[in-house]
Amino acid sequence: IRDHVFDALRCRRSFAALGGALSGRALMIGMLRDAGRDPSEVFTGERFAPAPLTDDERTRPRDLSRLEQLDCPDWIAPDLEASLGAEFEPVLLALRHRAPVFLRVNTRRGSIADAIAQLAEEQIAAEPHPLADTALLVASNARRVRVSQAFHSGLVEIQDAASQATVLALPDLRANPRILDFCAGGGGKALALAARFGAPVFAHDGDPNRMKDLPSRAMRAGADVRLVGADDLPGQSRFDLVFCDVPCSGSGAWRRQPAAKWTLTRTKLEKLISTQAAILDAAADHVADTGHLAYATCSLLRSENADQVEAFVLRRPEWRVIAHRRWTPSQGGDGFGLTILTRS
Repeated sequence: IRDHVFDALRCRRSFAALGGALSGRALMIGMLRDAGRDPSEVFTGERFAPAPLTDDERTRPRDLSRLEQLDCPDWIAPDLEASLGAEFEPVLLALRHRAPVFLRVNTRRGSIADAIAQLAEEQIAAEPHPLADTALLVASNARRVRVSQAFHSGLVEIQDAASQATVLALPDLRANPRILDFCAGGGGKALALAARFGAPVFAHDGDPNRMKDLPSRAMRAGADVRLVGADDLPGQSRFDLVFCDVPCSGSGAWRRQPAAKWTLTRTKLEKLISTQAAILDAAADHVADTGHLAYATCSLLRSENADQVEAFVLRRPEWRVIAHRRWTPSQGGDGFGLTILTRS
């Protein structure tokens, strides 16, 4: 049932067109047709099966439009196509399907080979993925990961490969660097930062409740992660790296949170863009004179990535961009944008 619900959310527009309506029944009819199955084989009315198809439901659906085939809302399609160019259709098609399960190997606890071997002992098959040197793609028995010894010992964490790649793409820092994860959320990147640099990571979030599980996760991983509230930050020395994975549309991760694709509006997007700008301005004040500011989103939209950074540099001309990277779902992981800035 869960899988059917998530499939229907990812593909709501195409399933509705194939099923003739937006009801749960129609979406399941559309799902079967999308898979090349005859719905009448399932909708039989026998025992616990749903009632037989009506004459209207048996009617062959019309040909789907391009955006229906891609399960893309009309209003955001021009923005996405302008942002993605030739990747627009491959990326939107990838977002129609369930996301892979990736693990990050905590190299402070063991090697890639160690992780693969320990997981295999519990019948969990995993293999390296090219998107990040620390990434493993779970090939089978993903639901066993959270109860595995490799997970409970802190050897592996569940984290998307592109999310891992954003941390690995950060510049090298001086010895014993000071690092601030300014929008820590659940703390996945704070743990990855601690593993990458072998240094304490200060974790802050506008909603501290989102970090409630981070101390126990950090203890499991052997990471030095220190929670700091908004009132504590002004008393801290400035940081060599301030990492900002800001709130965004989540368009690069719609296959993981598919309802977000249909609830996002232009008004909500504009509000997010305003929030991102405020976070960038606030985070910049915590960067040391020779430090780096890293701005990241799990969005595919230019308005939340390059345009946002360009607007920041216009407001704060003492800053300059030194690197920019983008990952899309057609590479296997989620969609991410990363920009690294420093003072001129």
